[in-house]
Amino acid sequence: MTAPLHGQGAHLLLVDDDDDLLRLLSMRLTANGYRVTAVGSAEEALTRLSMELPRLVISDIRLPERDGMWLFQQIRRSYPALPVILLTAHGTIPDAVEATTLGAYAYLTKPFDAKALLERVGQALSLAAPVARADEGDQAWRADIISRSQCMDELLAEARLVAASDASILIRGESGTGKEMLAQAIHRASRRATAPFIAINCGAIPEALLESELFGHVKGAYTGAVGAREGLVQAADGGTLFLDEIGDMPLLLQVKLLRVLQERVVRQLGSDVARPVDVRILSATHRDLDAAMQEGQFREDLYYRLNVITLTLPPLAQRREDIVPMANQFLQMLAAKYGKTVRGFAPDALAALTTAAWPGNVRQLYNVIEHVCALATAPLIPLSLVQRALRVPSLEVLSYTAARQRFEHNYLVQLLKLTDGNVADAARLAERNRTEFYRLLQKHNLDASLFRGDVAIERHDENLKNQ
Repeated sequence: MTAPLHGQGAHLLLVDDDDDLLRLLSMRLTANGYRVTAVGSAEEALTRLSMELPRLVISDIRLPERDGMWLFQQIRRSYPALPVILLTAHGTIPDAVEATTLGAYAYLTKPFDAKALLERVGQALSLAAPVARADEGDQAWRADIISRSQCMDELLAEARLVAASDASILIRGESGTGKEMLAQAIHRASRRATAPFIAINCGAIPEALLESELFGHVKGAYTGAVGAREGLVQAADGGTLFLDEIGDMPLLLQVKLLRVLQERVVRQLGSDVARPVDVRILSATHRDLDAAMQEGQFREDLYYRLNVITLTLPPLAQRREDIVPMANQFLQMLAAKYGKTVRGFAPDALAALTTAAWPGNVRQLYNVIEHVCALATAPLIPLSLVQRALRVPSLEVLSYTAARQRFEHNYLVQLLKLTDGNVADAARLAERNRTEFYRLLQKHNLDASLFRGDVAIERHDENLKNQ
């Protein structure tokens, strides 16, 4: 038999407790060019899914212990874009019909012939596969995302699956993790890849201008509107609109965006005419939107419209396997930018990069590499240069709590120096009672006796430098 037109070489997960049927279906699918993993239970299927996401799941409804409906529900919850074909005997047809209404791609009634199965598989894969990709091994859609870590591989596999649909996606993650880069990758993997990708940062544009930026305006809509202007929603027609920092969008505009999503039309500022628009919405935030909803700062109905599928980017500290390849890639790019002949990093410099805290995530890593590249004078980046770049002050480096701790410590040290270690005098200057002041000293591991006398002060300062 010839190989399938759609999804040639695609990985399929086959689930059935009938060993003979499992063997027969595996042989037929393998003969048609598919890569098949066959398991006999729902629990084993979930284990396999956690190890490697297939392109399609084919499962019998009747399984031992946990049945196929339970497996389907777990897949819908964890992998919402993964297509599922259910195999059903006559007694379970109602369950299969219900599953299709809940999102299963199709069901086949036993006994079925090979041709019907292959047709269903081909159809499911043709819908699930992004049209822009040439073959299963094509990685062009995610070429800008450098990754070796398992957590990122799992995320990207899921991103590729959900890219095939038009469902709205909410990308969560700390600042600097690369949320817009992931959104661009999803766009490239989608059927909208040849249409525009328009990004807007909802927190970077003043509220008074954001509505006009999003929806456009007609001539005379407001003072200074000397001509009509198309908004970014219209500019993204047929493509993808990426709303970064959606949690910072003002409530009034949230209402208008919700109307666009519900009615699929947009009205320019100052106009009563509604124009149809076809856009896919991807959004991103580092804020806790659940908390924002409880505080009345984010609309619940808009949240559920945007959060059909959630993808969460891990912080860089949770994907340390990616630091070295990213650092080397950034170094090559920036060496070309600065005209530097730099080959790489000294081994101890790489070790420092991989063990750093990275509170600013990938953005901070890029800034550090740009810093060392700009100052490099030798082919190999030394440890000292990396250490210097990592110590560059940054607002992202310290949390509020850490900054407060540092201020308290330095403030107490200065008071003890000023009073030669006299706790009563230091407490009086700080306008705190002596008991509370002793508590503060204990909290910061400070011994007032070390500040009595010049020699003691010098010794304490030396200790601070070595901390």
